[in-house]
Formats: sequence, structure tokens, C-alpha cells
Amino acid sequence: MNITLPVVIGAVLGLGIFALVRALVPSKRGAVATVARIDAMRARGALYESPSRQPRQDEESGRLAPLRAGIGARIAAFYVEQGWEQRSLRADLNVLERSWESFLATKILLGAVGLVFGPFLFAIVATIGIGSGPVVPVWMALGCAALFFFLPDLEVRRDAADKRRDLRRVIGAYLDLVAMNLAGGRGLPEALMAAAEVSDGWALRRIRNTLADARITGTSQWQALGMLGEELGVEELKDLASALGLVAEDGAKVRESLASRAETMRHREMAEIEGSAGEKSQSMLIAQLLLCAGFLVFLIFPAAVRVFQGA
Repeated sequence: MNITLPVVIGAVLGLGIFALVRALVPSKRGAVATVARIDAMRARGALYESPSRQPRQDEESGRLAPLRAGIGARIAAFYVEQGWEQRSLRADLNVLERSWESFLATKILLGAVGLVFGPFLFAIVATIGIGSGPVVPVWMALGCAALFFFLPDLEVRRDAADKRRDLRRVIGAYLDLVAMNLAGGRGLPEALMAAAEVSDGWALRRIRNTLADARITGTSQWQALGMLGEELGVEELKDLASALGLVAEDGAKVRESLASRAETMRHREMAEIEGSAGEKSQSMLIAQLLLCAGFLVFLIFPAAVRVFQGA
């Protein structure tokens, strides 16, 4: 047992070091990996960037920027070589306008911090006499590294869900504006662009840039909206693109379809707001009940103590 424990600890540490070195050291890229990398760049629009494209929120400058950029690029290449697409996570990052490489670099750096933080936490706990043994700091280091590694995923998914909720509200208003422009006599392409130019918010800006890119590249605007919905993980945009592709030649049907979809999205938004309000009301009711129960215990406890002491 005394010999097996150091062997297991050394094997785990060696495996972790090997995986880290294998991920960071660039290897020779094969033909399949090269084609996959080109397809990934084309899918997210890296081969063609619109002049009106806004910079991403996480673009930064500083001493650590080159280090983060290098680590992110190598980890991203490693993901491509392994065939790990992570489509839902990429869609969340696209909604937040954050780069995939910077996100991966953040995960790796936080994991490295967790490896250091685990033994440091063990040292603090050991000084007060809790926990002992050589295997405890190893497991604490691995546990903290795993926890820190997945913390950015939780943050990104939470923020992306909130931003998608705002995007759906904007899409509902956008459909109403498109229907109004169609009723005013404009064609569908002009109505889509005119409705996207009423505001400079991030949602309408993304739609406006997508429509401008579609006009330059020669693709239909509803197909571009569908690709934007695929990129952001928003089903409403993909459904809108499919509907516009079916009735694009009939202005009356387009207006009816857009108006009905906008009304449906408003009803869905109202249902979500009512459901959220109901959940908050239930939470407040439970908190009030617990507060009343604690107050009753505070009132009854002295009397109960006197009764039991007298008995």
C-alpha cells in the first residue's frame, strides 16, 4: 500500500502533464484537420469580414494578450484535430460576441490556477488540523482544477441565455417593423434592411450586418438570417428564414406570416414573464413561511425550556 499510493499519484500527475504538453505543443496538421479548420473558419465568417463588423467584446491588449492568444490558438487547433465541435457552446459565445480562442485560453489558465489553489487550500486546512495524507492535496488540486476549468462554461451559458431572451424580444418588434414597411409598399429586401436600421442596438446591428453581407455576397437575405440563427442558436430566426423562403414572392402572405409570428412571440414572452413572476412569488412565499416559523420558534423556545426545567 505504501508503494502503490506514490505510484498512483505519479501516474495521475504524469498523465496530466502529458495531456497539457500534448495540447500546447503544436503538431503536424494532417489533410483532414486542415480541411476541417477551413470549414470551421468559413462557417463562422472568418474568411470574409464585413467592414461594418464591430470588434468583439473580449479583444484586449496588454502583456498577457499574446500569451492568451497563443494558448487559445493551440487549444482551438487541438479541438479541430480531435473533431470536438462544441456547437452549442460556440453559439453561446457568438451571442456574447466573444472569441472561441480567448474562451479556451481562459479555461486553461483557470484550470492551471485551480491546480495551484487546491494544495494552497489544503495547506490552510491542514494548519487547523483537518485532513492529512499525501493523496488529499492531489485530489484537491485535481478537483479545483476541474471546477475552475468548467466555471467559464457556466458563466457563458447563463449570460447567453439572458442575451437570447433580449434578442427574442427584439426579433418580435423587428417583425412588426418589417410588416409595416411591407404594408407601406416596400419590397421584402428593402423592408428587412429598413427595419434593421431603426436602432443601433447589438441585436439589430447583427441583423443589419448580416443583411449587408448577404447583399454583397449575393445570397438571399432570408438564407442569411437562417445562417445567423444557426450561428447564434436562435430557433426563431431559422423558422423565419424558412417561412420567408416559402412566401417571399407574395407580399400579402409575407405580411400575414410576419404579423402572426410577431404575435406568437409576444404571447410566448408574456407567458415566460408570468411564469417567472409566479416562481418569484413562490420563492417569496417560502421565505416568508420560513421567517414566520423561525419567529414562532423564537417565541416558543423560552417557554418550552421553562416547562421542561420545571418538570
